[in-house]
Amino acid sequence: MESADGVRGRVSSPAEPGDARGPVSLAERTSVPASPAGYRRRWLANWYAYLFIGPSLFGVLAFLLLPLVVVLGLSLFHWELLSDPTFAGLANYRRLAADGDAWHSLWRTAVYVLLCIPLQTVLAVLLALLLNQRAKGMRFYRALFVVPWMATPIVLGLVWTWVFDPRDGALNRLLDLVGVAGPNWLSDTTWALPAIALVNIWQYTGYNMLFFLAGLQGIPQELYDAAAIDGATPVRRFFRVTLPLLNPTMFFVMVTNLIGAFQIFDTVYVMTNGGPNQSTEVLNFKIFEMAFRQFDFGYASTLSTLLFVVILAVTLVQVRFFSKRTTYDLS
Repeated sequence: MESADGVRGRVSSPAEPGDARGPVSLAERTSVPASPAGYRRRWLANWYAYLFIGPSLFGVLAFLLLPLVVVLGLSLFHWELLSDPTFAGLANYRRLAADGDAWHSLWRTAVYVLLCIPLQTVLAVLLALLLNQRAKGMRFYRALFVVPWMATPIVLGLVWTWVFDPRDGALNRLLDLVGVAGPNWLSDTTWALPAIALVNIWQYTGYNMLFFLAGLQGIPQELYDAAAIDGATPVRRFFRVTLPLLNPTMFFVMVTNLIGAFQIFDTVYVMTNGGPNQSTEVLNFKIFEMAFRQFDFGYASTLSTLLFVVILAVTLVQVRFFSKRTTYDLS
């Protein structure tokens, strides 16, 4: 942009009454004076910013980036903890390529994710729609559905181990009342992984409901009124108004839930210990076994790298998918 005085990039504004200096450029009106006092104020402002982000930055560096670098480095070594690490190059990765058990563990992890995440997300949305009504006692019910998330996975695993007990468990006793013979849930290779998925669905559905409830309450009522005037049915309003405007919430919930689902470990450890017949040996549990039972930290680091790459790839796919379908500004 070139002004009348021939100076490119200079934006002038009319002089105010009584101002003998004439037009003042935008840069002159917004720039910090190039003086020691101006530099000092700027340095203090930056210092305060670094002071506030310092703890979070330290956490990211110490507990995320540094462990990631260490794991990537250890994947190039043979290390059995009690002996000195020896450089192995890509030997661990060649071993991984030929390790059928590792790929089966990754497949079981993917099956668990597919069992858990879709149903958990659908139930959370439906529950949020139900609890978004203006009725007496809604706050109590909202808090009630979040209680399972507040319990530790170890305690939940112990409780649900009793629930799934084939003889004295509450679930099979309820099935007996309707004439259905319940299976040996945690001892059956067919039902063990779905049982663990059911536990995590029960634990996290209410937690995800909170996010969807917040998203629903952020949608202007005027949009529903306009859709109703146009003759849209409640189902059509859900798919044309509610669901598209829940995309930012859906993006957050899906990304965080998928990352957590791929990292499932504690429930498996308590309820099945990877059994029966390795039917619940997900990849994170195999990493634990290689590191702390077989003390092969080099290969465990290689498996951890595989898990990191898979989670990163799935997250990038979600980012690309939701980036074209997300609306943040309703104005």
